[in-house]
Amino acid sequence: QVQLVESGGGLVQAGGSLRLSCATSGIIFSINTMAWHRQAPGKQRELVASVTTGGRGDYADFVKGRFTISRDNAKNTVYLEMNSLEPEDTAVYYCAARRITAGQYKYWGQGTQVTVSS
Repeated sequence: QVQLVESGGGLVQAGGSLRLSCATSGIIFSINTMAWHRQAPGKQRELVASVTTGGRGDYADFVKGRFTISRDNAKNTVYLEMNSLEPEDTAVYYCAARRITAGQYKYWGQGTQVTVSS
């Protein structure tokens, strides 16, 4: 059974930081590209950042320089370090996984709420 379990969300003031974690099980973590997406109320889900099996991160323009994605293959866990948070970052953040040969993310977590107050 595949499980992706996010944690680390919460309420923070603008300019603050949070670190999200996503612990996985039931997948061969090392051969999966991992990503964080987010969905704000009334908006479509959007890709925030992804990290390759080799550890290279790619970022949406709206988080470049503020967020850092990383992975620990020994712990089957992916992280999202979020700094300089803005109220516009308020959303439910989802962890996702896909095989490196797959075009779409197949496995998703249940999401963790991030709320940034002004």
